[in-house]
Amino acid sequence: MASSAPIFYADVVGYLNLLVLILSLVVQAVALIHCLTQKGDGFQAIGTLPKGAWAAILAICIVLTLLLQSAIGIFGLIGIAAALIYLLDVRPGLKDLSDGKGFW
Repeated sequence: MASSAPIFYADVVGYLNLLVLILSLVVQAVALIHCLTQKGDGFQAIGTLPKGAWAAILAICIVLTLLLQSAIGIFGLIGIAAALIYLLDVRPGLKDLSDGKGFW
């Protein structure tokens, strides 16, 4: 039986999965680093989870993504979602709280 897919199909899929994994880990790491560099009282002031909870969620997500080596698995997608929620919701609130000072 002849396959209609090119011989290098598996290689391309492997490289794309690796690229998505690396991008996922970068986004999660940026979110975790930002979380760890913020003051804890700011999280309570904007009415979100405490700093420790966000740090734990983001750290566990990074560890699970690394252990399973899959950004498109359930835990990888949860990690991306948690990091994006932090970066798109919590981070702007913390930035507004500090009058937008700093490059973060």
